[in-house]
Amino acid sequence: MGSSSIGKRKKDPTALRSVLFLLPSWILLLIFFIGPILLTFYFSFTNLALTGTQAQNIEFVGFQNFVSMFEDPTFRISVMKTIVFLFLSAIVGQQILGFLLAILMKEKNPTFRRLIGIIVIAGWVTPEIVVAFCWVAFLNDNGTLNMILDAIGLESITWLYTFPMISVCIANIWHGTAFSMMVFQASLDDVPKTIEEAATIDGASRFQVLIRIILPMVKGSIVTNMILVTLQTLGVFTLIFTMTGGGPGTSTQTLPIFMYNQAFVNYQLGYGTAISLVLLVIGIIASLFYIRSMRVKI
Repeated sequence: MGSSSIGKRKKDPTALRSVLFLLPSWILLLIFFIGPILLTFYFSFTNLALTGTQAQNIEFVGFQNFVSMFEDPTFRISVMKTIVFLFLSAIVGQQILGFLLAILMKEKNPTFRRLIGIIVIAGWVTPEIVVAFCWVAFLNDNGTLNMILDAIGLESITWLYTFPMISVCIANIWHGTAFSMMVFQASLDDVPKTIEEAATIDGASRFQVLIRIILPMVKGSIVTNMILVTLQTLGVFTLIFTMTGGGPGTSTQTLPIFMYNQAFVNYQLGYGTAISLVLLVIGIIASLFYIRSMRVKI
């Protein structure tokens, strides 16, 4: 029976054909995805530099980059700034605002939903660099917001200097909320209306229906969205760099900004790739925390 099975497997061309069809995608993944990841791991343990003798003579330095990183007070500040930016703009801002928009548009007139959807999605489809310029034009010293304040007799505020972190968080919320809204809209549309009606007939208020029925049923989408917006927000660079350049001082110097400064301003590519690994670890830890705390299976 064993030899018969082997014989059938040899004659079956389906598996070989599948491998041939998948081979180009595997090669592309190996070259453009797995290869750079492995190189990043390797370079993070070297003294690779952008210029000078170290650019040509790479040496393995073990954990020296990581030791230097954790002894650097600027790195610790950047980690804190990253967590604050992530919490305010992604978890509190995009997640909650996206859910509120989705729940408010639930079962509303299709034309109204379409109109609000287009307005919100306009921010999402706009390139990050354009979003940054729009918010700089709105918040700078001679920007639109200060012109409005002047018109109603209030004193102008240097938003990007006095409230830099809040400014970049608001810009990121405006840019990314549409994604969360669409995820929650799709999830809320899948909640059976009959269950909500049965709960209402039994005397449950709209708030109780939301807390005890809707939220548990869309818990998986909430976790999935939190993971996606967290990973996306951890990589935000253009928006912050264009609006504040990471300043003033280190006020908005998140890890991507710190990594850029080390790799391309100070020319320490090995050190910069080590910082990118820490960023990757933060993303993994946050994702596992969401999954474990919400007790869902992704």
